Amino acid sequence: MTPAVTSTLSSDLSNWDPENEETWDSKLAWRTLWITTYCMLLSFATWYLVSAIAPRLGDIGYDLTQAQLYWLVAVPGLAGGLLRLVFMFLPPLIGTRALVAMSSALLLLPMLGWTLAARDTSTPYWVLLALSFAAGIGGGSFSGLMASTSYFFPKRLAGTALGLQAGLGNFGIGLIQVLTPWIVGFGLLGTAALTPQSTAEGQFVWLHNGGLVLIPWVLLAVGLSLYYLRRVPITANFRQQMDIFRIKHTWIMTAIYLMSFGAFSGLAAQMGLMILNIYGDFENAPDPLAFAFIGPAMGALVRAGAGPLCDRWGGAIFTFIGGVGMTIGTVITYFFLRPTSVDEFWGFLIGMLIIFFFSGLANAGTFKQMPMIFPKRQAGGAIGWTAAIAAFGPFIVGMALTAISPSAFFIGCAVWCAFCTGLAWFYYARPGAPNPG
Repeated sequence: MTPAVTSTLSSDLSNWDPENEETWDSKLAWRTLWITTYCMLLSFATWYLVSAIAPRLGDIGYDLTQAQLYWLVAVPGLAGGLLRLVFMFLPPLIGTRALVAMSSALLLLPMLGWTLAARDTSTPYWVLLALSFAAGIGGGSFSGLMASTSYFFPKRLAGTALGLQAGLGNFGIGLIQVLTPWIVGFGLLGTAALTPQSTAEGQFVWLHNGGLVLIPWVLLAVGLSLYYLRRVPITANFRQQMDIFRIKHTWIMTAIYLMSFGAFSGLAAQMGLMILNIYGDFENAPDPLAFAFIGPAMGALVRAGAGPLCDRWGGAIFTFIGGVGMTIGTVITYFFLRPTSVDEFWGFLIGMLIIFFFSGLANAGTFKQMPMIFPKRQAGGAIGWTAAIAAFGPFIVGMALTAISPSAFFIGCAVWCAFCTGLAWFYYARPGAPNPG
């Protein structure tokens, strides 16, 4: 029989080291993972709240142009990317407990704001843009939460832990997109007295429920964080954390993750509007909200499920396979962007689902690679930085679709995916690669 490991972990966690069983508390690590994952799911749902509400704003009396709607849905991506540049430095500065509780509490701002905006169609457009920016708080916290989680687990479990957290957290996108169309159909318990909005067809909708529905769960997240989470002794000031930018792999992995999560997050935000704008003029046009959640949910679940596989076979091969699949998916989708019949929608949907599926593999692979390529503290910084840049995906995709046609955008997307897949193969996945990860 294997003798039991005697723990010598200090009560204040001052000698915390996940690579040593004697100074690692697996129960604390997994408890931290599940609480932060729950908080991240709510964060992603908040980040994509605008994408779920925006397609219905015209129904309740807002007079917004197609470009204005694209901007509303794109701004949370801009905010998420900018705020991730802040959140990436916070884990070693303020610790997990304060970080998770604070970032969860801040989610109340966009939730309450969009609740009020949905009830008042005279709300100025600049206020709507400000509320869209506030929703980016949900996207920004990702860089802090993921970097923090990387401190709690040994390298052998990094793929599983980060894959589960990011994958289940990403599921918040699909959650809010499938929940909102259903929840706006009736008055929530305790809020039924709030006056519903009336559509042009004389139907009633409770669009404000999109913001209200998650508020109790956010308050629970704050309480769990304050009560159960702890800080591990990994500290670094701002200047010390800048050393990741002198490593070439920081930039290579940034490009690759911009391909995988940038495309995933950007297309997830804009898919509803793309369906509306490309196929909305046909008779019996597909309902955007009935299909927009499928791809993001698929990609999130694939990412979560692929984490343990990456721990077994390495992340690089999954990053490469994911890149190949995404390139193929973008090419397939291209042929269904100028339809002559509503029947072509199914080809469009298949192409998009291929992109989302393989983005899940690539996302899982990259987050297994980074703890293997970088030392512990630098891995947290690299995870935060790459996640910050990729978070601009919704903004980049939204702005591209306002400036150029969907066809031109998907050509550029296919070229970028092919280029980044080549980087993944040359530096990490090919036989004899110096950093197989």
